[in-house]
Amino acid sequence: MDVTVVGCGAGACAAAVELLAAGHRVCVWSRSQATIAPHLERGGIVYDGVLGEGLAVPQRMTTDLAEALAGADAAVVVLPTFLHAGVARAMIDADMRVDMPVILNPGHTGGALEFAQVFVQAGRRPPPLVEFSTLTYVARKYGPDSVTVSGRAGAVRAAPLGASREVLDLAIGLFPGATPVLDVLASGLCNVNMVLHAPGAVLAAAWVEATGGNFTFYVEGMTEGVARVVRALDGERLAVARAFGHDLPNLMGEMQKIGTIDALDDPDDYRGAISAGSANQRIRAPGSFDHRYYKEDFGHGLLPFLELAQIAGVDVPVAVALMRLAETAVDVDYRAGGRTAQAMGIAGLSFAGLLEKVRAA
Repeated sequence: MDVTVVGCGAGACAAAVELLAAGHRVCVWSRSQATIAPHLERGGIVYDGVLGEGLAVPQRMTTDLAEALAGADAAVVVLPTFLHAGVARAMIDADMRVDMPVILNPGHTGGALEFAQVFVQAGRRPPPLVEFSTLTYVARKYGPDSVTVSGRAGAVRAAPLGASREVLDLAIGLFPGATPVLDVLASGLCNVNMVLHAPGAVLAAAWVEATGGNFTFYVEGMTEGVARVVRALDGERLAVARAFGHDLPNLMGEMQKIGTIDALDDPDDYRGAISAGSANQRIRAPGSFDHRYYKEDFGHGLLPFLELAQIAGVDVPVAVALMRLAETAVDVDYRAGGRTAQAMGIAGLSFAGLLEKVRAA
């Protein structure tokens, strides 16, 4: 299969490595010549970690999006979710027919809805979309031409939007471990980053500014008080999910499925499980407010969650408080350029109207 990987960061490079190992023909696109040049000079992507080690050689690596998408059987967008709308606009600006399946790896909360709405606003039919709840890899680029893949998600949620079961099966076939859920409300509400990052990012804001992030986010930063806020926010997430008819695991259960925490002795011991998780113990805190925990997990995580909660008619006071505190501390309006109801194309929809929108084939 001809697969275009949209992105050239750590997650995108990990996806390219795995897809190539599975026998697919892969094109990698980057908007930045500076990002892609070291790979072109090396002749591919140097990799090590859980996917093995070696040099993965894509069929093409380019900064021309029209060239990258031409002839593709599927496109996989592996970028921070705050770049999704820009990628959708770039596909439209490429002045070509975009009808291949587009897989958002990850989509997080509301990703597919926002991506589709960009096409709708431009008077174009959205491509068939599949949204993953979280990225399928734990990966870092420690060098400009290489990627270290230290983990691969054991399971992520996958949901279609305007896509057939065949398209969903295609996405799951490309990324084993993706498991289907009924709709993008379920996949979006399985976004663990929103629950895991937002409380600590707000409550440790002074520590981030004072130390430049010189502490471990999930161990030193996961105090009993922070864990209580995480647990309360998680309860609000589960309440919204139940309102939409989805009985989801709590954060601990979801993280265990992904593989970022170890076996649970107590499914309600949030602090113990998170801080003891081998994948979490060495992760440093954000060095500043210009980190993705602040840039992504509020405007493209907590904000769309608040919009969904409003349509569901569920009160979420902890989420509201965290958003207000983050906007004040960081001095940013997350609604400006964030994943609002308008951006997702769900403004003014009733509860029934939203369900109809996300479950239409």
